[in-house]
Amino acid sequence: MTLDLFATLDIFEDDVTAVVDAYMGDPTSGPVLFGEIYRIDPAAAVAAHPFAQTLMGQSWASPELRRAAIRAAIMLAQPERV
Repeated sequence: MTLDLFATLDIFEDDVTAVVDAYMGDPTSGPVLFGEIYRIDPAAAVAAHPFAQTLMGQSWASPELRRAAIRAAIMLAQPERV
């Protein structure tokens, strides 16, 4: 999971922010590079996270709240090594 990669310093906060930005820019973009040796599909991460998935469909959700939900989904996802 992404949280584990923080402990080994394979992933940094800037990497997570870049993936969140990519998803917010285009939720259908597909897998993106994550750090130097990983790839992650932010849309799949959001789809696998019940709260994030539900929140994305709510018109009342602010951009900040959406961003936090996407980040949580990415932190709990399992990136793949490339």
